[in-house]
Amino acid sequence: MGDVLAGFHTVWEFDTDSVLIRFERGIRTPKLFQVLGERRVPFEALSAVELAPGKKGTVVLRAVPRPGADPLADAAAGQLKESADPYRLVLPAERETLAEYYADELRSVLDPKAAEPAEQHLVAAPVPPLSFKAYDGKAGFDGETVSFRWFWTGASSAKWKAGDQHFAVGELAGIEWRSPEVFNGHLRLLRRGPDGGDPPGPADQDPASVVFGLGYGLVHESLPFAAAVLQAVQAADPAPGPAAAGCPAPVLAADVRPAPADIADRIRHLGALHDAGLLTDAEFSHKKAELLAEL
Repeated sequence: MGDVLAGFHTVWEFDTDSVLIRFERGIRTPKLFQVLGERRVPFEALSAVELAPGKKGTVVLRAVPRPGADPLADAAAGQLKESADPYRLVLPAERETLAEYYADELRSVLDPKAAEPAEQHLVAAPVPPLSFKAYDGKAGFDGETVSFRWFWTGASSAKWKAGDQHFAVGELAGIEWRSPEVFNGHLRLLRRGPDGGDPPGPADQDPASVVFGLGYGLVHESLPFAAAVLQAVQAADPAPGPAAAGCPAPVLAADVRPAPADIADRIRHLGALHDAGLLTDAEFSHKKAELLAEL
């Protein structure tokens, strides 16, 4: 098409086989848009194009991504507010005729299989390394391993007993993201292996989850993280082996050693759990030895 359509906070630049969605920076621009910057969406990644009246004298042009085509949309699973939907272009109502033209042009180039789920991701997720602070720990992803490092001020005793967690992409089957803007917001890693099909427990007790709340795990931080992990899991596509056959893959150790002060804080927290009767003498001694070994 070779044209540009500019709306509020967003500009669509049309190419022969894709649309480049650029998100403008500004005090009123949703933070998720600022983090994403821009995204190139191939026409084959779209299932439909919608045009509808918006609020306060606007019209909304929306491209609908195919299931499986965009890891960000798949991770969000319809939980984003309209204002934070990266596939919406809001225009002044007087540009409705122009919007109708582009809607028809987009519909004319949709893939013949547009109504079917995509076989692979067609839109790129944010590039690792990525990290964010949840309520009970810090999540990190380097492209190969997801790590959860618990905060002594927020993590449950179950997570402290389990210790910091490291998950190789190959041992994961997917992710579950629940928006921090709803009750029980969390990011849960879905694992392969014998435990992968078991009903998950509460996220605050599950060492494969971090929980959101009180300003932790915000959408613009946790959703791009979830999308990057989801894309890596699909790209890994492990051959039949330990992880695929139901045996957990080996856990990778972290490369960066924690600071001594952090280790001391965590040992003090373990002591508090021990004094409260939540850890046995043996559990306390074992976890303390593990922490000291990290120095």
